Amino acid sequence: MKHVIFLGLLFLGCISYAQNGGSGFGIRAGVNYTNTGKISVDDITTLQPDGKLGYHVGIWGRLGDRAYMRPELVFTQINSSYSGEGFDEDFEMQKLDLPILFGHKFLGIFHGFIGPAFQYVLKTDLQDIELGDIENEFTVGFQIGGGVNFGKIGIDLRYEMGFSPNYVDLIGNVEGVRLDTRPTQLILGLSYKF
Repeated sequence: MKHVIFLGLLFLGCISYAQNGGSGFGIRAGVNYTNTGKISVDDITTLQPDGKLGYHVGIWGRLGDRAYMRPELVFTQINSSYSGEGFDEDFEMQKLDLPILFGHKFLGIFHGFIGPAFQYVLKTDLQDIELGDIENEFTVGFQIGGGVNFGKIGIDLRYEMGFSPNYVDLIGNVEGVRLDTRPTQLILGLSYKF
């Protein structure tokens, strides 16, 4: 819980700073195509995930115009499925993301960005199998992408990847089996600036 409070305070601080001399704030929502990590037995890969669509919704602030910093606070629902070797399960995860993106605008309407993405896992669920405690509720990755703005409306496409795996153990008759929950995802978002 203290990680959620920390992320919220960090985001509010960035938004407050942006409002004092920056270019605004807004909302964003969209879809994400996600692959979580492999399922492994004693660190030997057994199943790779099949990606599925999920969604995200959140708020953002922006400081600067041509060169800018853009912190976001986003709720994300991700989905993957695992099948093979007698195993057919759907995986779902809910998380809070705090990407802090550094970007540059060019040719008037286009922009590119990169930055760290902090993740706090709220819930994990594997269809019919009980999961243990996740290794780290709080992890760090990065996002890179670009987009286009038409007045107050923006569209962007980004890629997210974690710096390290984040395992959760499967409980029951599957001893020694672990699932890497840190997602790799393509994120398509639509934003509106107030």
